[in-house]
Amino acid sequence: MATTLQNMRKEPDSEKPVAFIDSTELTKWSFYRALVAEFVATLLFLYITILTVIGYKSQTDKDKPGTDACGGVGILGIAWAFGGMIFILVYCTAGISGGHINPAVTFGMFLGRKISLFGAILYMVAQCLGGICGAGLVKAFHKTNYNKYGGGANELAEGYNKGTGLGAEIIGTFVLVYTVFSATDPERKARDAHIPVLAPLAIGFAVFMVHLATIPITGTSINPARSFGTAVIYNKEKAWDDQWIFWVGPFIGAAIAAFYHEFVLKAGAVRSTRSSTNV
Repeated sequence: MATTLQNMRKEPDSEKPVAFIDSTELTKWSFYRALVAEFVATLLFLYITILTVIGYKSQTDKDKPGTDACGGVGILGIAWAFGGMIFILVYCTAGISGGHINPAVTFGMFLGRKISLFGAILYMVAQCLGGICGAGLVKAFHKTNYNKYGGGANELAEGYNKGTGLGAEIIGTFVLVYTVFSATDPERKARDAHIPVLAPLAIGFAVFMVHLATIPITGTSINPARSFGTAVIYNKEKAWDDQWIFWVGPFIGAAIAAFYHEFVLKAGAVRSTRSSTNV
């Protein structure tokens, strides 16, 4: 009876850390299927969201007859497009690739030992290629508006310095990656297994909220593949001048989130569990 009670008190086992380098995954079809899933998901993400941005700018262009400055989906609608697409795509791909759809998320997962070095690098490549192809589809179907309204490229807004933009990207990405770690925690998954939509919903809302806060500053990246894909296809000087912000900021934010979750929150939880067990 005592043994049974002790087992009931145990927390669910955490996932074992992934090997730093795991060359065997390169021989598995499941790994390449995951890469395809990341590529397609990032392509769809860029296509829908960038098309939303360009459509909004076209609908509110004061130089076009019949437009309304208060028309279109607005910043709120753009934020919903980004957050909603992340919710949908994470829900669709989580069981196949983990549903990263973002090099910063992949980097955070790598630091948290959720993915190997080879896996992280190839995920990022697939995501960036997907971002390029997604932005390329928008330009192919709507070339005039694409070039006229900035191609949905991330650029630092007038009135803000690079430090402010970098800070916005760091904090925004921290919010996203912290949410990803918390929502996909194995202990939480075991407890909330009856709510399979919880993690994608939380992650989508994190993206939505960050966009509301930082669209006026950087157009909101928190995703290097999103910024890189649009910069490659739009290919204007301003987009490339600010590109470093949308890589350095998200990677720093992801690293801080990984450290905070793995070495502060999780470490504290382990100590707390051990203390209660000793009692």
